[in-house]
Amino acid sequence: MSDARPVKHSLTLRGHRTSVSLEDPFWSAFREIAEAEGKGVNQLAAEIDEARGVSAGLASAIRVFVLDHYRNRLRS
Repeated sequence: MSDARPVKHSLTLRGHRTSVSLEDPFWSAFREIAEAEGKGVNQLAAEIDEARGVSAGLASAIRVFVLDHYRNRLRS
């Protein structure tokens, strides 16, 4: 089993640097999704950031995005 502790990575969203902490499995899945969509992780994170409400942090929004992505794949 991979380390369950979050790992911090820097992202650039619309020209601004920010840090996001996610567990390794979420980083891996997030990179896979970005690649499959032909996007960079910064671009995909910016899209998620724009779509999230103010009630959710970016890390939480990315986790939910990854979970929804794989749930939808299972339903297809």
